[in-house]
Amino acid sequence: MGDKLVTLAIHTNEKAQILKGVLESENIEVHINDVDLDNPGVSPGVRIRIKESDLPKALSVVESRHLFSYDEEETYRTDDGRKRILIPVDFSDYSLKACKIAFNLARDLNAKVKILHVYFNPYYPTALPMAEAFAYQGKEEKEFQNIIEKVKENIQKLCNTIDQKVSEGEFPSVNYSYVLREGLPEEEIVTFAKEYKPTLILMGTRGKDQKDADLIGSVTAEVIEMTHVPLVAIPENTPFSDLREVKKMAFLTNFSQRDLISFDLLAKLLQPYSDVQIVLTHIAVKKGDRWDEIKLAGIKDYFSKQYPGLNLDYKLIDTNDMLKSLDEYIKNDKIQILSLTTSKRNIFARMFSPSISRKMLFHSDTPLLVLRG
Repeated sequence: MGDKLVTLAIHTNEKAQILKGVLESENIEVHINDVDLDNPGVSPGVRIRIKESDLPKALSVVESRHLFSYDEEETYRTDDGRKRILIPVDFSDYSLKACKIAFNLARDLNAKVKILHVYFNPYYPTALPMAEAFAYQGKEEKEFQNIIEKVKENIQKLCNTIDQKVSEGEFPSVNYSYVLREGLPEEEIVTFAKEYKPTLILMGTRGKDQKDADLIGSVTAEVIEMTHVPLVAIPENTPFSDLREVKKMAFLTNFSQRDLISFDLLAKLLQPYSDVQIVLTHIAVKKGDRWDEIKLAGIKDYFSKQYPGLNLDYKLIDTNDMLKSLDEYIKNDKIQILSLTTSKRNIFARMFSPSISRKMLFHSDTPLLVLRG
């Protein structure tokens, strides 16, 4: 490493001065510069810069002292007008992949990010006699405290990893914090989303051929069914890490009124990405229905007038095997994201008639953007 200056972090002036004092006590030279305050797209703050050769030592100091926890439970209650992106994580590699895509998206939408981890408490009061219950409870509570400490350690490690990637330029610098919740993941994610009111939920999954043990995959499927918030599911094998790399996406339509509402949400999310082509796609099980193509062409014409800045095309797929045909379409037409509309259904409908979003989530390695019409 040379002696050129690199950015270690961007903080408020108060946090920057604390960090400066700690680093200088370790004989690390620190330079503090203002962020571009004239640029309304950048949050006010100061940039902490150090010599590149000091970077490993500085990161070790920050990690070992747990200087900033990023645990700002109340920040989501303050509405500063910016969009919000929620990232539920389970500390896996594919969660980190989701974080990278979400941070890049937050940069383009001028949004802030909340990282959410939900942990499960295995302790429940027992029906034992009182004397035995107290002894059992003491043991269980100690084990639960160990779980809490491990969760806090893992979330801090994730934040340290993100900070390192920001300092190295791999992640953009955006406003983010985390929150920890206890309970069933799918229920707590949906509950927190109602409080936090994010523009988008972005979750990582294993994707195609994932095993039953892949908890967050099944959690993602449940959240899709339970929330009204647009959700992006990112399989671990997703080839891109920035929506700026996406050139082609498909929007599945069955000509319903819900699709018009969903497409409006999609158009707003894609405002920073003028290069992407959106293919309006209909899958017809009744082959040779000329009306389907006429309706598709009509929808394309309507959307072209409503959203003149979008690059639109349409595709009709005649098939008896929806999933197989979708796979072939995605591969042959180089579709990078599949967008579709879902509706909230009761538990019996979800059990006996899985939605197309759930089928695709466990079947495909293509990222899904699920919208609630």
